[in-house]
Parts: sequence; C-alpha cells; structure tokens
Amino acid sequence: MHVYFYPKDNTPGCTKEAEGFNQLLPEFEKLGAVVIGVSLDSVESHRKFKEKKGLKVKLLSDESKEVVKAYGVWQKKSFGKGYFGVVRTTYLIDPEGRVANLWKSIKVKGRSEAVLEKLKELRRKS
Repeated sequence: MHVYFYPKDNTPGCTKEAEGFNQLLPEFEKLGAVVIGVSLDSVESHRKFKEKKGLKVKLLSDESKEVVKAYGVWQKKSFGKGYFGVVRTTYLIDPEGRVANLWKSIKVKGRSEAVLEKLKELRRKS
C-alpha cells in the first residue's frame, strides 16, 4: 500500500502530485499496491477534485485530523508567523503493515516515479 498525505485539493502542487500517481496507477496496481491520498478536505471536495481532474486514485478525507496526527504529518509550518498544517509526506507500507519507506517534504516532481521505483525494488528483493 502506498499512502500519501497532501495539503489541499485543487492546488497546483497537490494537483500535480495526484495526477502523477494517477498516471502510474496501472503500474502500481500490477505490483499489487493500492494508492491512497489523504488530506483534510471533505468527501465532497475529493469527489469534485477527482471528477474535475479525472482521477482514479483513492482519496480519503481526514477532517478530524486523526489520521494525519497518527502518521505525524500534522506539523507546525514556518511560513510567516507559523501555523499547523499537513506536511507533504509519502509512506510505502508492506503487506505486513510495516513502513517500508518514507519520503518527507520532497518535491512533487518525480515523486510518483520514485515511489514506483522503490516498490519495484522491494518486490525484486522479496
């Protein structure tokens, strides 16, 4: 399973990230991986985002912040006076439920490809 946390639907970086995973979704699925994006946006926001961009990736709503806090991605950001928000983070979770790899605060460009390559590497080793 691959879980990625992102700040907000329909923003430039988050849209590029979702589109990147969406484009490679068939390859993730061939390797038996489920791709899940998580943000604080509502279910309705996710529905509109997926419809507008033609996304097939699963998007989960965490309006309660329970999941983002459990994964440690609800953090203080240092823009201006500072505020709390979702820090762009990606987890690759193995079939036993263990974190196989973690990407923190990396750029959107190339992220989906990097995750796919790591998944392929892990599959070759098993």
